[in-house]
Amino acid sequence: MSHAMPENPKQPQPKPAQNADSAHRESPNITVRRLSPTDSISEITKLLHRAYAKQVQMGLAPLAGRQTDAQTEQRLFSGEAWVAVEHIPVPDPQDPPHARGVLPIAQQKIVGIILYHEIEEAEGPAWFHRPDVAWFSQFAVDPTYQGCGIGQMLLGTVERRAREDKAKELGLSMAEPDTDLMNFYMRRGYRFVEHWQWPYTNYRSVILSKTV
Repeated sequence: MSHAMPENPKQPQPKPAQNADSAHRESPNITVRRLSPTDSISEITKLLHRAYAKQVQMGLAPLAGRQTDAQTEQRLFSGEAWVAVEHIPVPDPQDPPHARGVLPIAQQKIVGIILYHEIEEAEGPAWFHRPDVAWFSQFAVDPTYQGCGIGQMLLGTVERRAREDKAKELGLSMAEPDTDLMNFYMRRGYRFVEHWQWPYTNYRSVILSKTV
């Protein structure tokens, strides 16, 4: 399991939203929904590679930063995947010129993703085996959209799902060397639980959790 930095403070971006509801107000053309069978696996893989490029440049080898389309598909459908989509208005070619743009149709572009309750083949940390703990993974926001509150929207979604499942805690695994990402989660209320070593990465992970 790994996670990409959801917000990039080094780029001039709109002020991040404070919660999921305010994120919807600040980014009215972006919503979160369940993954659809018609969504492009290839585009999601490319998004993950872009989002995890920072960790790759640090010399880390997160699975999401190098996985194939087949691995992406297997992971997405092993759990409950949620995507953030931008609704891009597109004029309907059947409309007369004077009416175009009045009631446009919209394309959906996936700009973020998060995976709730992924089922791993590899042995996971003891924390994830507790009956009162839910967890998420494969969390990423397209770098060109970071800083717009999308990460907050996706986190808010899985935190809500954890409460709906009557979980007391929501956990995650992340690369310990990525201190920027660690600070992001700490600001969100997550705390350190334990260290873990996944067999497919070249770094030690930290398990964080938040009471929900």
